Formats: sequence, C-alpha cells, structure tokens
Amino acid sequence: MQDAPTAVAVVGLDGVVSGWSEGGRLLLGWTTGEVVGRPVTDLLVDAAPGFPGSRDGGIEPGLFTVRHRDGFTVDAVVTSQPLCGAGDQVLGQVVTLQRWGRRPVIADRAFEQCPFALGVYDPELRFLWVNASACRVIAHSEEQVLGEKYRELFPELEGKAYTDKLAEVVRTGEPARLITVFRALGSTHANAWATSIWPVRDAEGIIRGVANWGFDMSAEYWARQRLLLLNEASRGIGRTLDVVGTARELARTAVPGFADEVTVDLFDEVLRGQEPPTVAAAPGEPVTLTRVARHGGSQTASQTASQTASQNTDRLPAPATAVSHAPDSVAAVCMVTGRSAVQLAAEPSQGGEWAFGPGLAADPASWPPGLPAIDASIAEDGLTGRMTVPLRAHGTLLGVVTFARGDRPEIFTADDLILAEEMTGKAASALDNARRYTRERTTALTLQRSLLPQQLPNQEAIEVASRYLPAGTDAGVGGDWFDVIALSSARVALVVGDVVGHGLHASASMGRLRTAVRTLADVDLPPDELLTHMDDLVIHLGDHEPADDPQTPGESGATCLYAVYDPASRRCTLASAGHPLPLVIAPDGTRTPVPLQPGPPLGIGGLPFECAEVELPAGSLLALFTDGLVESRERDIDRGVEELFQALVQPADSLDALCGTAMDAVLPPGRADDAALLLARTRVLASDHIADLDIEPEPTRVAHARQFALEQVDAWGLPEAAFVTELVVSELVTNAIRYGQPPIKLRLIRDTSLICEVTDASDTAPHLRRARAYDEGGRGLLLVAQLTSGWGTRHSTSGKTIWCEQSLA
Repeated sequence: MQDAPTAVAVVGLDGVVSGWSEGGRLLLGWTTGEVVGRPVTDLLVDAAPGFPGSRDGGIEPGLFTVRHRDGFTVDAVVTSQPLCGAGDQVLGQVVTLQRWGRRPVIADRAFEQCPFALGVYDPELRFLWVNASACRVIAHSEEQVLGEKYRELFPELEGKAYTDKLAEVVRTGEPARLITVFRALGSTHANAWATSIWPVRDAEGIIRGVANWGFDMSAEYWARQRLLLLNEASRGIGRTLDVVGTARELARTAVPGFADEVTVDLFDEVLRGQEPPTVAAAPGEPVTLTRVARHGGSQTASQTASQTASQNTDRLPAPATAVSHAPDSVAAVCMVTGRSAVQLAAEPSQGGEWAFGPGLAADPASWPPGLPAIDASIAEDGLTGRMTVPLRAHGTLLGVVTFARGDRPEIFTADDLILAEEMTGKAASALDNARRYTRERTTALTLQRSLLPQQLPNQEAIEVASRYLPAGTDAGVGGDWFDVIALSSARVALVVGDVVGHGLHASASMGRLRTAVRTLADVDLPPDELLTHMDDLVIHLGDHEPADDPQTPGESGATCLYAVYDPASRRCTLASAGHPLPLVIAPDGTRTPVPLQPGPPLGIGGLPFECAEVELPAGSLLALFTDGLVESRERDIDRGVEELFQALVQPADSLDALCGTAMDAVLPPGRADDAALLLARTRVLASDHIADLDIEPEPTRVAHARQFALEQVDAWGLPEAAFVTELVVSELVTNAIRYGQPPIKLRLIRDTSLICEVTDASDTAPHLRRARAYDEGGRGLLLVAQLTSGWGTRHSTSGKTIWCEQSLA
C-alpha cells in the first residue's frame, strides 16, 4: 500500500488514448472519460518526438513531466511497449507511468545504485535480482546470473560459510549475520565482508526467497586483527629470559597472521650478554649479524613441530648462522639511521572500490616521509612487500627484523608498519632484558664454578663422584654447593648446602659459606658445633648488608649438611641445618636409616643442632644432595628421594657413571632450582695400618713410646721416616705427660701420610711460640711444625688430641 499507483494507457497507432486504468486516475486525477479519445501527448508537458513509439517498438524508460488534473505537474518514469494482436499485428502502444520519488521507482533506483552488494535468491538459491555492486563483486552481469543456482554458478563456494548460511536461513527462517574474508573475483587482494541474510516472505508468511546485503569492512577488520596480534605478541614475546628463545617467539608470533616469513638477526655480542657494537662507528664496512630466528616460507611446516617441542628448553632447534649485510643494503641503512624501511613490489592500489574506513594501503597521509619504496626486484624473490625494522632498546641497537609477504595477496600498509614497529619494540625490550640476564647469569656461573671444587681430592677413606647442574635460564643460577674436605687422622668431611635465592648474590653468598665451612673444618669442630658457628656467621653477615639491597635475604636463608667419616672406626658423624638427610645405602643395597632430625636453617639463631653417628660397613654408599634434585611442583621430596634411592641401587661401571645416570633419572623436568649430587663410597683402613699404645703418665715412659714408634715404622717399611717420627713422638708424649692428664694414648696411622696422634684427658690446647736463646724449653711444637707437613689440635668430650702428619714418598 506504500507503493504509488501505476497509470496504464492504451494508445492506438494514431496516438489517441483508447484505454485508461484506475491507477491513472489515482496517480493523475484524470477519469477515463477525460482521457480516452485524446492524444496521449496531451498528458505530457514536453512530449519527445516520436512519442509514444512506432510499430517497430516502444521507448526506453525515461523521466517525463506529466500534467495532473488539478493543474500541477508530476515527475514520472514513462515506458511504452507495442500492443500486438492476432498474427503479431501491432495494434498500438501500452504506456505506463510511475511516479518518481515514490516506491517502487525510487526504491528500485536506490537499491540498484547502492554501494553495498545486494542480492535476492529463491529458496533453491537461484538468482532473482542483484544490484550493480554485487555484480562487480562476483564479476558477472545481472543477465548472466538471473535464474542460475548460486552453487552451480560458483562451485568453488560449495561448502563455504556464505552459501551454507544462505541455505540455513531458507531452512530455519531465522536471519543471520556473518563475517567472511575472501577475494572478490578480479580483485588483487582479499576483503573482509560483513553480511546480513534474511528470509523474504509473502503476505501469508511463506518464505519465497532469501536476500542479503554485504559491505566491505576491511579497514575495521584488519585493525581488529592487528589489535589481536599485538595482544598475542604482548603475551607471547618475552616469556623466557633466553635471547634466542625470545627472538623465535617474535618470529612465531608474526607468522602467519601478519607476515609470511620473518627473520631476526642479532649481533653476536647480544647472544653472549655483552654490549653490542655501534654500527655507525664502522662506516662503509659490512655488518655481520647472527640469524637466530627464521620462521615462515618453505621451512614453516617442517620446523613448526620441532620448534614447538624445543621452545621451552635451552637447546636451539637449529644452529644459528652468520649473515653479512652490505653497507648499502636496506638492513644496514636501517641500523645506521634507526629508521624502518618498507619495500613494495608495485604501486599500491586504492584497496578496492568497496573499501571503507582509514588505513588504506595507498593513503599517502598515513606513510612516513619517503615510504613506501617501490622495488620491483623483490618480486623476483616471490615477495609482494618487505619491511625491515631495527631492533632498538633503551638506545641500544641489538639487530634487525625483516617481515616479508609473498603468499598472501594483501600488501603492507602504513598501519602494518606501526604494528611491526610495536611488536619489534616489545621484542627489543625483552631481548635486552634477556641479554642483561645472560650477562648476569654468565657472571654468576663463572663465579659459582670458581667457588665450587674444580676437582675432588683423592681420599683413601672414600671414593667420591659429583654432579652439579645450574637451574634453567628462567630461574637463574642458584646457591647450591658441595665440598670434600680432608681432615686430620685420615678422616674426611662431606658438605652440601643451599643458599635460598638465585643470581649473582646467591653465588657470592655460597662462596662465603663454603669458605667459612672450610675454615671451621680446619679447627676439627664436631658437626653440631660447626653448624652452630655457621649459624652465628650467617646472622652477622646479614647485619653488614645494605638495608635497601633487595637481594640480601638470600644470605639469611641457607641450609647445610656436614658429615665426617672416620675410616679407622667406620663411623660417620653428621648434623643438618635444615638440609635433607643423606641416603645411606649398605653394600647389599638396603637403605640404612639415619637417626637424626634436621635442625633449623642457618640464620635463625638461638636453636641447637643435633648430631648423630652411624656405623658404616666398608663399601657403603653415602648420597648427599640438594632439594632441587628431588623436589619440584609435580613431585614431593619423599617421592623424589625414593626415586633417587631406586636409581642408586642400579648396577653401574663406576661411581662416576652411577652419579651421572642417577642425576639423569631423577632430575625433574622444567626444574626451577639448582641440583647437586655428591656420592661417597666408604673404605676402611686395614687394622695393620693402625697402631695404638697406652702410656702411663711417667717421664720414663717417653723412651718406651719412642721405641714403639721406631719398631712400628720399621714394620711398615718406612725407614726414612724413623728419625722424624721418633722426634715428634718424643715431643708430643713429653708434653702430654707434663701438661696433660691421664689417660694418655699414642696412635700411629699409615695412610697416604704417616699420622701421629697423642690423646689425653686435658682440654688445654698447646700454643706454638718462639723460645728465646737461653730458654731450656718451648721448642718442642716448633720442631714438630718444622719437621712435619701439618699439625693441629682436635677436641672431644673426653679431652684433646694433638696430631701431626708426615708426607710419604
């Protein structure tokens, strides 16, 4: 009812009206009696020559001014067609008049000229009507498609979202919307289309067809895609503190959503954590970089799986290669000037006649001055565009990134350059952080290796083997340490400890504590007393740290296990300051429990440490370890210790091989802490290598002690040691009788050295002093110190022991 009426007039060959419709009266006000019998040209203000047509045909639709009965004029679209009778005899003309500016004329013109693509199809998706824009999108005229089925005319769209959605709307009667990205026929690039589809119903509500409209929203769509890609870059770049891993994260993020191929070239100094060189300092010379990442192109499919599997490890999926950029190359110029470069294989188009919104490729206002550069030579490499962006962070040039497109039809736009520079900037900051971390980690590792024992000392009491692995790059170097310390009387101390925290400060703290343990071990303190002194030391060290130093808490949190093994008695005495207890495995493979509860960590203060003693058969295995080996987020420490035990009871060719296989078997994946393992297999001194003598506290027993020593040295076949042994035994026994308290005991031990011990019940320690020229005494210990390789005092609950050692050839 909203449509304007249509006037129909039947005109004879003489141009006189012989018939007039009711629509004519409604449109122009003239009744049938007033029009019939009059020339049809009376209805027109200015009749065109030849109107309304000839026997051979009518006239094409045109705009005419028509008289209304009330005196005003009406603009109308007028058409005429021949009226034929029997035998195709032309009887006259049929003239139609439709008012301009009202439906259906104005609506038909508006839809036909709409810049959006419009189309109407029957329930079987036959074309009923399409406007001019839709014809340009499908590269077919209306005459070519009318009556044709969509799927038959465009079989390549079978099963696609658009045609499936058309059929779904016909089936369900529910309108639908979708966004599709495809390249219009005859276009050079893909467009993003927003499409709305709805059913067309008759007066009774029966679906007689389906209609749709679509408009190009490429600018908005690609802007959203850039935001999504930038968000992905923010989450995906810089997840690790590994330089190469970060570079590969940048390359993987940009392919295929943004570019078809990405390469990342860095200065070799960046990989080593050093300051990169200044490119401008060497003008005219090639710039040599290391290509650490290349993603896309022909290698994408073959490398994606391997890169995904290795992206969370320290290993490289492929070796980095050196690349050289000529002085006048695009990459070298970018690095020198600090400005990005864009090369396009051809002049950019306007982005298609349907494009809507800013950011078109050819918009000169969007590009920086001088960009883009048209370089047809890149087409020889199969590229449509290439962007080269320098990697700069905090004023430091790290390398260069290249983004290339070849497979996708869209060329780079000015907005793409902004996105590339934004992603590169994020990657550069992450790379610089990784470079600085690499420098600190390398320094910490170097310091840590210098503080750890480079080679474990050979001991007759035990056979030792060790492994140490620092944490991965994400966690940083920790403060784990271990040590093997030779003590007096052929005994040996085994130490393992862990400083809380990571980094250079943890390594330095570890060095302090290891040095302190060695110093206290030389005093021959029992394990519990040694840990008490260490506890006080850690507290005092923390007092001297700067209050505003964020890393000082690493010193206040440390654990330590100290064990002393005596091969003569086969006893192991140990104490723990918050450290896991060692595994003790008997020669038959059974686990020997350690009757000890770990004490508080070092630095707590005010709490005692317990000491326990375990008797070990010859060939027993001691396993000292740090928690990084047996504990992780996925595994508690008890389960880790059990797995370590199972690994250590397996047969192995050597203790060193057993240490390696156990480390590999137990080491948790993705560990965030250092891991250390120290294995010690016990030995026992043969009974004929030890000689004891109880001495009565009488001066006359000194001679007997000398004789006993001479006979024993001779029995061991060490005549060259007889003189020194006789002298030191005489001096030490004399001092014990004169200044000590009974009982007094002499013990000789033959190990890698000849050891002489004198024990008494006094707790007074002797002191080395220099006697004056006319003093009668005071030279005994000085002689002992000069004639032996070492001497010292060892205290116990029952007294003290003075010992000295002689080196044996």
